[in-house]
Amino acid sequence: QVQLVESGGGLVQPGGSLKLSCRVSGIIFSANAMGWYYQAPGKERELVAAALSDGTTNYRDSVKGRFTIFRDNTKNTVYLQMNSLKPEDTAVYYCNTGSDYEVNPFFTNFPSWGQGTQVTVSS
Repeated sequence: QVQLVESGGGLVQPGGSLKLSCRVSGIIFSANAMGWYYQAPGKERELVAAALSDGTTNYRDSVKGRFTIFRDNTKNTVYLQMNSLKPEDTAVYYCNTGSDYEVNPFFTNFPSWGQGTQVTVSS
């Protein structure tokens, strides 16, 4: 069974940076796509960034140029470097994993989720 443990969230001022980490176990990490998702209060969970098994990365438009997803296959960990943070980035951030076809903006029906990590951008 897949286990996902997110960390690295916190309170940061607008314009600041955070680096999120997600350690994954229970899968062949290097063969899977990884995604970071966020969920703001009262809203649906949405894909923020994806790192596919071939190294391709994709981002939602609102974070392009500010966020970077990268993975360390030797540590079974995926990261999300978030720079130039804005108040609208405030949300609980989750990671998940699946095939390259599953990690896309239209699919969030994964069998399980981690506990997430809260990111709050406020002055």
